Amino acid sequence: MGVDHVPDSVSTPLSTVHLGHAADPVISASVRGMRHFAHLSGADRRRLFAREPEEIGRSAERDLRAVALGATLYSPATRPTLDADIARRAAGGVLSHVLCLEDSVADDQVEAAERNLVTQLQSYADGGGGDSQLFIRVRVPDQIPDLISRLGSATAVLTGFVLPKFTAATGRKYLDALDGSGTGLSVMPVIESPEVVYQESRTQALRGIAHLLADHREQVLAVRIGATDLCAVLGLRRDRELSIYDLHPVASVISDIVSMLGRADGTGFVITGPVWEYFSAHPRLFKPQLRTTPFAEQEVLRLRSDLLADDLDGLIREIVLDKANGMIGKTVIHPSHVHAVHALLAVTAEEYDDASDLVGEDAVHGGVRRSQYGNKMNEVKPHRAWAHRTLLRSRVFGVTRPGVGIVDLLDAGGPG
Repeated sequence: MGVDHVPDSVSTPLSTVHLGHAADPVISASVRGMRHFAHLSGADRRRLFAREPEEIGRSAERDLRAVALGATLYSPATRPTLDADIARRAAGGVLSHVLCLEDSVADDQVEAAERNLVTQLQSYADGGGGDSQLFIRVRVPDQIPDLISRLGSATAVLTGFVLPKFTAATGRKYLDALDGSGTGLSVMPVIESPEVVYQESRTQALRGIAHLLADHREQVLAVRIGATDLCAVLGLRRDRELSIYDLHPVASVISDIVSMLGRADGTGFVITGPVWEYFSAHPRLFKPQLRTTPFAEQEVLRLRSDLLADDLDGLIREIVLDKANGMIGKTVIHPSHVHAVHALLAVTAEEYDDASDLVGEDAVHGGVRRSQYGNKMNEVKPHRAWAHRTLLRSRVFGVTRPGVGIVDLLDAGGPG
């Protein structure tokens, strides 16, 4: 998979924050940290955000770095200009990148892909590296120590490894291989095996994975869902006019993965949304999934046409469903997807104020209160976990100014 075409206290409500134009933060290649939306101009960031995204360094807490993955771009390790690709994409807002040695590489090209990957990452490291979170998706456990040995000091540019077809049995081999490396690198297991798809084995398989990941919690950055492989077990492939949630046999698998691995009680992990496979226009059977009105109100109907031409309306809808189903971030295969993912992860002023209200000092005893927006009930205890997750996301993707919506964010970055 993967064809790259290929701060302020979070407990302070926006209603009490001065929203004037602050000094433009300095964002340069010399800063060893990630900052989402840094590719936008300072003027655009000030116009769009009441609280701009924080800089997230390598030493930041694990959950913050996991949320900061955002749109994770997959690229085959066979690409001859990977070092330049990584830097170029990072300048355009790609802050997590997976270099794939698995499904995107033909079986007879693996050795050549490994050689290319090592050469390209050494070149990237020699050039000073960068601030993106970089991962290698391996095929087998033995590749982990072998690649670390071959990369030498260039291993320092890596964040970790993506572990495919992850089960309790295979996962233990991967984790043992990494444990022996002494590097302290992170892992992102991909849940995509037949044992998880088949209903009769699913609970036991997920329980085994949960126990294994709990034993290695400090190494696990996030859990990814391999939707393409899950579909393959059942001989399915979703059409671009459908979301993954319209494929009910696969949607039930995703539901159980979130239920067992994404719990909000301290035992769960950040779970990222499944891949969106499409990136070009096509003849449509159904109506487009983006209403005209929000774009007409902002006088950017051109943007709607561009999004439809790039086939991004289905992606946008699926990102909304990912968030509603407890996932954050997304696997993407094309750079044109990245800004859309990040735009939908920015926290609105209303979300921020509601979340701040739910974790404030006067909410410590629970109870229920009316949102200051007068349109919903904020029940402290049931909504507190949501509030903490929302405030975490606000640090990574920022808080938009009142009145700034998704159309404004999309227009600032363009559809691709």
